[in-house]
Amino acid sequence: MALPPPAPDSTIIVTGASSGIGEALARELAGRGYGLTLVARRRERLTKLASELGRDHGVDVAVHAADIASDRARSRLLREVRDGRTIVGLCNNAGVGAFGHAMDHAAEEEESVFRLNALALFDLTNRLVRDMVERGAGAVLNTGSILAFAPIPQNATYGATKAFVTSYSEALHMELVGSGVSVTTVNPGPTRTEVFDQSGAEGAAGFGPGVFWQDAEDVAREAVEAMAAGRRSVTPGLTNKVAALYLDLTPRTALLPVMRVAQSEPVRRFLLGEQSDGNDEG
Repeated sequence: MALPPPAPDSTIIVTGASSGIGEALARELAGRGYGLTLVARRRERLTKLASELGRDHGVDVAVHAADIASDRARSRLLREVRDGRTIVGLCNNAGVGAFGHAMDHAAEEEESVFRLNALALFDLTNRLVRDMVERGAGAVLNTGSILAFAPIPQNATYGATKAFVTSYSEALHMELVGSGVSVTTVNPGPTRTEVFDQSGAEGAAGFGPGVFWQDAEDVAREAVEAMAAGRRSVTPGLTNKVAALYLDLTPRTALLPVMRVAQSEPVRRFLLGEQSDGNDEG
């Protein structure tokens, strides 16, 4: 058994639900009749989305405004959601990046990437999966990235957190075989969302040939299908499958210099047609 069918007393938690892939996951699940618990920092957006999904799909949608990178906020969230409906699913989608040299960012900024992308995901999965195993049913969907398959200079912390997500989730999935609970990893490639503007790469979303980009709705559709089927992982889109294979199989000595340049600020400025201030390093 993977994701149980919808029931009036059940809910699926979706983190990072206020925009992008998280919002698209919420819409996809609501369209399948699932009640939801939406989690993000922006209460206004969550409330608006909850109202819309309830009206359009007749599902019960709860809202929890919380910064789950905070240990205290995460503990409070866990207490509150466990006191409500039965949690049959968990979509750990909240995440952020930090494009550029790690040493050019404040230490706190890099730590926040780690805490949100890796620690929060681990904590929620580690705690809520135990409840699912005890009931013998449930499904987790963890959002990774194709950047999980290799070290990524200029995106070091982000890439490392996604490598953790993939490794942890796939191993846990195998440990849970026979329990009635599954853990699915979705590894999106470039997706048209706000995350680029929030991560130091303003204006990058959707730039370049359309073949390299996906819409959040397409990612969410494949992700939820894999989650519902209890699959170990899914990489949406042919170009992303090829890219993930390239990153995984290319020797590091050949790959790392290329990625260092490809992810650099001068290259991003050139591609976006921006003017350099002359102080960039390759």
